[in-house]
Amino acid sequence: MDSILVAVLVVTAIVSASVLAPRIGTAAPLVLLAIGLVVSLLPFTPEFEVDPELILAGLLPPLLYSAAVNMPTMDFRRDFRTISGLSVLLVIVSSLVLGGVFMLVIPGLDFALAVALGAIVSPTDAVATSIAKRLGVPSRVVTVLEGESLLNDATALVLLRSAVAATAASVSLAGILVDFVWAVVGAVSIGWIVGAVVLRIRARIEDAALTTAISFTVPFVAFLPAEHLGASGLVAAVTAGLVMGHGQARHLGPKQRLSDRQNWRTIELLLEGLVFLVMGLEVSALVQDVEETTEGGVLKAMVLAAVALAVALAIRAVYTLAIVVMERRRYRRSPQLREALDEWSTKVEGSEHPRAERIRRRLRRFSADIDFYDASRFGRREGFILVWAGMRGAVTLAAAQTLPTDTENRSLLVLVAFFVALTSLVVQGGTLAWFVRRLGLAGQEEGVDDEWQRVNARMMAAAGDVLDDVELPAGLGDVRGRVTQAMQDESFDPAVMYDVRLEIIERQRQVLLQERAEGTYSSEVLTRMLAQLDADQIGIELRRSGDSA
Repeated sequence: MDSILVAVLVVTAIVSASVLAPRIGTAAPLVLLAIGLVVSLLPFTPEFEVDPELILAGLLPPLLYSAAVNMPTMDFRRDFRTISGLSVLLVIVSSLVLGGVFMLVIPGLDFALAVALGAIVSPTDAVATSIAKRLGVPSRVVTVLEGESLLNDATALVLLRSAVAATAASVSLAGILVDFVWAVVGAVSIGWIVGAVVLRIRARIEDAALTTAISFTVPFVAFLPAEHLGASGLVAAVTAGLVMGHGQARHLGPKQRLSDRQNWRTIELLLEGLVFLVMGLEVSALVQDVEETTEGGVLKAMVLAAVALAVALAIRAVYTLAIVVMERRRYRRSPQLREALDEWSTKVEGSEHPRAERIRRRLRRFSADIDFYDASRFGRREGFILVWAGMRGAVTLAAAQTLPTDTENRSLLVLVAFFVALTSLVVQGGTLAWFVRRLGLAGQEEGVDDEWQRVNARMMAAAGDVLDDVELPAGLGDVRGRVTQAMQDESFDPAVMYDVRLEIIERQRQVLLQERAEGTYSSEVLTRMLAQLDADQIGIELRRSGDSA
């Protein structure tokens, strides 16, 4: 009975925070973090501690999977170089530099354990960066933040595992490299296989409830074998999510996709809120333990956390500056790239070579990528937001709690990690919206309305192509301009019109998927139009089933 009451209170707190947060101008995770902190400090609240494996293996896989499913793979591909650099190189550099800092400020801490603590506080968190997504941060910055936070866990956890092993002198640099390569390559392979197989299984099941139930198992089906084989289960879950998200528009029906969106959004809301609530609730036990076992107590942990976060942000700022410089070089090279692209396009134009069409598609995609980079420049303002929005969160705390129980100063190290995450969320998360407005980046997505009109025109053209190919009911004539009116005319046989409209929607969907492959339009516009086609198809199928009943 007590467990049921706790579950009801948790859900109530999450829903209340989600309703309250927009009204007070903050993010719901921060409200939940504050609630957890207040409750943990109440005298009648029992000591609260969560098994870190529950977070790492129970909460994070579905959360990362949900974020990956909803991430546009087109945008992920375009910024993969930036994302991979932040996920691997920045985490490694941050872990080593922070390890040196921790050795200097914590007497008696050996280098291996110091690097382990650096690896714990280095990665940004996918749950934490959800705050940035809700505050109007430019979409390209959000894509980079999400991609980084989805992948950097593998780097951090492999470094942590290797550093802990090094404390017993049982690991070598070559061993660390082998572990890391396998953690990524093995996880990507397992995740891709799981995503592809489950996608095709779900495509054979028409019942939306059944196929959505199957989707709930996917992150764990990818996570468990990857972890068993020594790879990164989190990266496997992310890879399965990317595969599923990219292929669902082609293989799943609209009811399945709608059911997925609604149910996974609910799961994401509850799990994300639970993670932040748990973080707040754990503070009391950590504080008490450190006060009893560590000289300097909580104040020492807070100072160490402030130093660690400042160093981490400084390293991130230097790395981001390099990204901005490379983006400027890319923009300056844009005219030369376009000239080379035009030359290649001229060479393959009209060619009947078997590979000519494939080359033309790649050239169109390359041209769309150049347009994207020119329209979504990554300057100093975006760079600042990339630095400030890179917050630490649940992964940092969960990873800290995986330190062996016999680790010297373990409670202090865990509390330092907690304060790093807490300070990052409160300070960076609490001021991010102000910085976004101050820098003039809120609502800077330009040209969406014009692009929407172009996509609409493309959809009407696809509808006209279908009407040219099908045998229409008598009386419709051949006038394309009456397409909309004809499809709404009740004087025609509804069954025939339903079939025509469904064929039009299927043709339009195929056109959109082709445009997505070539990157012609933004992911935002394509996602909106695909969702609209799904809604139209569901409405037509419901009306058709009602007429036949």
